[in-house]
Amino acid sequence: MFDGLIAFGHSIASFCDPGSLGLILLSSLVGVIIGALPGLTATMGVALMTTLTIKMPSGQALLVLVCTYVGAIYGGSRSAILLNIPGTPASAAACMDGHALAKQGQAGRAMGIATSGSVLGTLIGMFFLALFTPVLGNLALRFGAYEFFWLALFGVIIAGSLTGDDPLKGWIAGLIGIFTATIGQEGIYAYDRFSFGSRDLAGGFQLVPALVGAFGFAELLMAVRERPAPVKVDPFDSVIPKLGDVARYWRTILRSGVIGTFIGILPGVGEDVGAWSSYAAAKRASKEKEKFGKGSIDGLMAAETGDNACVPGAMIPVLTLAIPGSAPAAVLMAAMLIHGVRPGPMIMIEAPTFVYDVVAMMMFATLGILIYGLTLTNLLIKVLMVPKAIILPIIFVLCVVGSYAISQRLFDVWVMLGFGVLGYGLRRLRYPVAPLVLGMVLGDLMEKGFRRGLVLSDGDLAPFFTRPISAVIWITIVLVIALKIPPVARALARMTGQAPARTTFP
Repeated sequence: MFDGLIAFGHSIASFCDPGSLGLILLSSLVGVIIGALPGLTATMGVALMTTLTIKMPSGQALLVLVCTYVGAIYGGSRSAILLNIPGTPASAAACMDGHALAKQGQAGRAMGIATSGSVLGTLIGMFFLALFTPVLGNLALRFGAYEFFWLALFGVIIAGSLTGDDPLKGWIAGLIGIFTATIGQEGIYAYDRFSFGSRDLAGGFQLVPALVGAFGFAELLMAVRERPAPVKVDPFDSVIPKLGDVARYWRTILRSGVIGTFIGILPGVGEDVGAWSSYAAAKRASKEKEKFGKGSIDGLMAAETGDNACVPGAMIPVLTLAIPGSAPAAVLMAAMLIHGVRPGPMIMIEAPTFVYDVVAMMMFATLGILIYGLTLTNLLIKVLMVPKAIILPIIFVLCVVGSYAISQRLFDVWVMLGFGVLGYGLRRLRYPVAPLVLGMVLGDLMEKGFRRGLVLSDGDLAPFFTRPISAVIWITIVLVIALKIPPVARALARMTGQAPARTTFP
């Protein structure tokens, strides 16, 4: 542990030069603005910034992306409180009580609570990130090809189960992502698949243009379709957090921080689930349940602490298993690979200090959102009033230029547009996009694990089912699927006295 503290100190010192501090302030501000603008998401922000940091040194590029990620998740609470419009999906829970407080003339207090919850939630998640990542990294060294096949499949299954209202739609989206990952030359013998003689398709789809399309361009299409809401800003008081609010709800902060972190660890689930799970837990534990949805300080604190704690939590499986815990984390993992950092079980051997670099990046990003949360509220209000007719064309140009700049191929621009239309279609049909992204990211890992396992076992499938860790994972997958089958779900609901989740299974 002492060695870890020394490594963390070195990581902090490495980012204290003027250039890095300037990047921290700039990228955190960009993240907050992206998060505050309705229709723009953290995933879209990280994807766009990935395309703009291709030529930067790896340490500075990843610092920019982490600060953008943290800033965007926090920034969504600004529009949620002031306009009752969640800037990001993670901020939907903050609308419940944040805007109610604003209508009561307590917008400043609500924004102060959101700032304190966001900062403390990120710090709690950072603690678990620093504590668990080295331990899980050592455990992950026991994973072989068999375990990585099941682990990749588990990521897609759990993402499909927990995102959206219908697990079947989530699993279909995940399978589409897995299929997409198989297009092009396969990774062992370089045999062309689904390329139809096209040299561009033989190279497969690059992850970043696909993600920019699925999230960035698709979000633009959704934003163009929706009518802009009228902007009404109520007068507000001081946005400086009150120590009394923090001290009174310390149990909520700790509970939501832990829940958010562990929700973040689950592959593909995301910050919005962390916010709602923390909100629900706070409501169950509260003595003032009737205030929830009508201006509850407890509810707003829980929602903002939970979604921000998910950010460091989502990085834990990225660093230890190369399995992204959320959609923005998937883009961030792709950026790590582009910049020569290989996350996964070998990270603690190949780059043991990188984990502490990420923790230090999170800490500086937290300081950035604290500064902007206390000083730039009036500026953010003016940014929220910028018409869509000005913002959306700028974002579209960034999507096109960013996709082209990675490899200077016009084909990547078509990939971005194609995945944008696909993502828009999935949203219109109420299919979640997160499993699609997880399928694209994990499809290659799943296929290579399966094929290498067959090579090691000389074609025998038994090790996939009999090795201890493999057995635990595939049994868990079977249980997750079984619990989503309507007869099983109804029986479980009768036992627990809850309404079963809606599905469209036959």
